[in-house]
Amino acid sequence: MLASDWQFLFVRAIDLELMLRVVLAFVLGGVIGYEREMIERPAGLRTHMLVAAGSAAFTVVSVFGFVGEGTVRDPARVAAQIVTGVGFLGAGTIWRTSSTVRGLTTAASIWLVAAIGMLAGGGMYLLAVFTTLCGFATLRWGRPPARRRRLLIKTGEPSILGEEVDEEENIVD
Repeated sequence: MLASDWQFLFVRAIDLELMLRVVLAFVLGGVIGYEREMIERPAGLRTHMLVAAGSAAFTVVSVFGFVGEGTVRDPARVAAQIVTGVGFLGAGTIWRTSSTVRGLTTAASIWLVAAIGMLAGGGMYLLAVFTTLCGFATLRWGRPPARRRRLLIKTGEPSILGEEVDEEENIVD
């Protein structure tokens, strides 16, 4: 019996690796979601974890789910649909008023965790961890909200429609 043929009850070695991929996506998505949760953004820990794990699961099924089915397989088609679907999901976090646009960073973080999930699902563990660390660092230390507020109070931010508005409304994500 080869190591690749290993099986315990109904769990094969490949099943364990694929489960590891989805669990890793949950964890890495949680890192980004934790940062969003701490600054009280609409999409937080659970949302980011679910998007990352869902992307990993879709990637795993697109690569491994249809082997030997006699169909023309193209795992890239599923990946393209993940990008499109998650873009739509992220668009739901963007709010536009007459004077501001909020939620762009949260939408981008959802899109990023989808990519992290796809990396984990594709077995690119190191790149998934690296991308998570870069995303977390960008969100956490890229431009702190307190500094952003100080800059807006001094300079203000123009309205999308060119109207004058209160400076407190101009604080954007």
